[in-house]
Amino acid sequence: MRISVIGCGYLGAVHAACMAELGHDVVGIDVDERKVAELSAGRAPFFEPGLPEVLERATASGRLRFTTDMTEAAGAQVHFVAVGTPQTKGSHAADLTYVDAAVTGLLPHLADGDLVVGKSTVPVGTAARLAQLVRTSSSGAELAWNPEFLREGFAVQDTVSPDRFVYGVPAGQAGERATALLDEVYATALATGTPRIVTDYATAELVKVSANAFLATKISFINAMAEIAEATGADVTQLADAIGHDARIGRRFLNAGLGFGGGCLPKDIRAFQARADELGLESLAFLADVDAVNLRRRDRVVALAEELVGTVSGARIAVLGVAFKPDSDDVRDSPALDVARRLHDAGAHVAVFDPEANATAARLVPDLDYVADAATALRGADAVLVLTEWPEFRQLDPAVVGELVAHRRVVDGRNVLDPAAWRSAGYEYRGLGRP
Repeated sequence: MRISVIGCGYLGAVHAACMAELGHDVVGIDVDERKVAELSAGRAPFFEPGLPEVLERATASGRLRFTTDMTEAAGAQVHFVAVGTPQTKGSHAADLTYVDAAVTGLLPHLADGDLVVGKSTVPVGTAARLAQLVRTSSSGAELAWNPEFLREGFAVQDTVSPDRFVYGVPAGQAGERATALLDEVYATALATGTPRIVTDYATAELVKVSANAFLATKISFINAMAEIAEATGADVTQLADAIGHDARIGRRFLNAGLGFGGGCLPKDIRAFQARADELGLESLAFLADVDAVNLRRRDRVVALAEELVGTVSGARIAVLGVAFKPDSDDVRDSPALDVARRLHDAGAHVAVFDPEANATAARLVPDLDYVADAATALRGADAVLVLTEWPEFRQLDPAVVGELVAHRRVVDGRNVLDPAAWRSAGYEYRGLGRP
């Protein structure tokens, strides 16, 4: 099948490459000439495990190409809209400028029987509005909403072999045709038994934001318990282990630490709450507390660093990890980068090492000292902060680290180190919600 993908950022580039990997003829379209040039050369403009190999295979096969020319969408049967929905400046609401522009730009190039498929995360009600726009364009095309559920670091796997598909489609024959086209697109995964839920537009939109809101709530819950643990001497990690054995709760996403960040959860829960407010509902008021708990973890890590060194002004602080999560170079709303910036602003010399995110972080916060390896960051440090749980940081040998640092002090911002091992090696150890 011939497919177009409008928007070739993180979501769009991965989707375009994976659709070509599955055998479709794909054109990716983006307004950013630099990004298009990189992708056309088979190079990913961001770090995502497995994507460079898929891009290289797909472009070499001739099934994948990229362009800035929207007219190249003409002739495709299915058009995926995968542009960003950032937080509106001065508001918690989602900015739909790019989604609206993508759909409007597509209209002149649609033909009878085409299907426009939204992938972007949008407030409930957006798909119905855009569907009306597509229907009144006299193209004969229809619109469906097919939310993405990608995990950064696993995006290729989650696209090729997801844990479920959700189709938001119109009623009647138009919905049946939209479902059939999407089934053809995803035939490989469906053949292996991947669940498929066909529903209306509003439900499909809510599935995505509800999932993100639930995950954010679970993370903030355990971080709220970490605050209680710190006040009472309890161990939040053991607490999570104990309640995680309850099948109704589960252990995943119950890891207390520095909190969530990235380009999805923070802005999505804020936009979700803003949409509820627009509807005159107080149903999601609790998400303000979820957000607040999450942000307080950043304050706590800064406070722990100050507790260890006395005053951070003039201190040398080694920050290990600034990506919002491992296996990514994404620093959007990264708690780790925010902590590093705050320490710098307080007068510390902050030496930063991240296996993949140094360059992306330097574009946002250029004043930090970005170094080429962990040893350089650690050398002469008055305190070490582990802020992203990359495997190489989880596996640090406290004795080896001790030969490099000026003082044996460590803040475990992700609760991934063994407190007993570090304390037995002579460190002042501080974790989050750990005695």
